[in-house]
Amino acid sequence: MLDVRLLTEPFIPGAFIGPFTNAHPGLGGVCTFVGEVRGGGGVEALELSHYEPLTLPGMQALAETAANRFGLMGMLMLHRVGKMYPGEPIVCVSAAAEHRRAAIAAVDYAMDHLKSDSWFWKRELRGGVWSWIEPRDQDHADLARWG
Repeated sequence: MLDVRLLTEPFIPGAFIGPFTNAHPGLGGVCTFVGEVRGGGGVEALELSHYEPLTLPGMQALAETAANRFGLMGMLMLHRVGKMYPGEPIVCVSAAAEHRRAAIAAVDYAMDHLKSDSWFWKRELRGGVWSWIEPRDQDHADLARWG
């Protein structure tokens, strides 16, 4: 079971994680990562735009790849677009598997791809000025390790 969604409004991760976990009886482990808009360093807001014809199909393909590669029972992948504020969730990725290591690896794999190899453009508002954010060298190195 893959549940992949692109969201335009704020969300509460637990409202999705509980039902996702309950839908997989017999699982041995669930790993969940929730990424939020950072509040430090003067960040006032974050805005994510995307290329609509590719975003949701690309996220679905990523979830399918992760599920097959790590033998998952299921994967939940939620991603916000639009304007967000410090403390608001941006992304939630949860994997259910028979064993914890598969769930942990699948979430790590999905996040590395969403961070560096996806269909989103990010910009931050600091001091009233918008600036585009590019993936860091470390983000590309994280992605490359999956070969």
